[in-house]
Amino acid sequence: MDAGRAGGATAHLPRPGGERERLRIHSATDRQAIEPLVLDFQQLHPDVTVEYKDMDTADLYAEAVAAPAKGAPANGLTTETPDLLISSASDLQVKLVNDGYTQPHRSALTDALPDWANWRDEAFGFTFEPAVIAYNRDLLPDAEVPRTRPALIRLLRDDPARFSRRVATYDTATSGIGYLLASHDALLFGQYWQLVAMMGNAQARLACCSGDILDMVERGEVLIAYNVLGSYARARAAAGAPIGIVVPEDYTLVISRVAVIPRTAARPQLAGAFIDYLLSPRGQEVVADRSALYAISSGIKREASASGLRSSTAAPLHPIALSPALLVFLDRLKRERFLQQWQSAILLP
Repeated sequence: MDAGRAGGATAHLPRPGGERERLRIHSATDRQAIEPLVLDFQQLHPDVTVEYKDMDTADLYAEAVAAPAKGAPANGLTTETPDLLISSASDLQVKLVNDGYTQPHRSALTDALPDWANWRDEAFGFTFEPAVIAYNRDLLPDAEVPRTRPALIRLLRDDPARFSRRVATYDTATSGIGYLLASHDALLFGQYWQLVAMMGNAQARLACCSGDILDMVERGEVLIAYNVLGSYARARAAAGAPIGIVVPEDYTLVISRVAVIPRTAARPQLAGAFIDYLLSPRGQEVVADRSALYAISSGIKREASASGLRSSTAAPLHPIALSPALLVFLDRLKRERFLQQWQSAILLP
């Protein structure tokens, strides 16, 4: 759950009425974030039991690619075949579509999505989540908190002893969302490799998931964390953790959590109904009000929404669009070169 903790726990959310159908969702989203949406969907579909498996983005993709080759029955399905895949690693979701592992779904609600959040009527973004700088408010005074990437470089460069082992970020080699954000930073920020080198000099702690990084910030093990998902940081802060949040003022990357229906889904129509619920005004209200996520709909004016984020910050927002451009950094040789350069900088002694 690149936005939560590594793992693969499966939860069963029983139907309020008698079970007639079962929807299997595999997702890189914390159960606590998605559960309000599932429970509200079940109010509309009381005969549906939801089986929810929480995974990290890399494992979710690997499972989706491997599933059709698993010696399944003649119809290509197993009892474990998911009906819906949800991930914050939009590049991996787009690759699943591009490589033929998904199937289309179209409705008035999917047609209403911004072009950047709907690719080929097979990949659908339903959130609008900023990548932020998080810090421990008890240990790092607000006046010292960097508001831009160049300021973060200066902070780490000017006081290396203070930040030794006390900065954290994703391990781009193992984290799908980490690699997605890093590859876009490299395109947008001319000093990106200097920033990576400064984190390397500070012996940055690396983790797969936002949840693990935020645990370190909350416990005071690190003072500052780079590129964590703002949705999860905001939820921690709302629960009382001493976590401060900076939406970077030079630019802010925005990811959209992406839903796709696997080609092997046993219940594609039910999966499509859940996608339509996520995109509906009712579903988007739940995203903004009751989940840890940000709503993508321009009609939602809450703080945790695209409109709310745009009105609360002057930072240029850069949503990561669902498009073939995402496949460029997934080219094997290009990815290997990028990771080689990243690892040589971040793992400096």
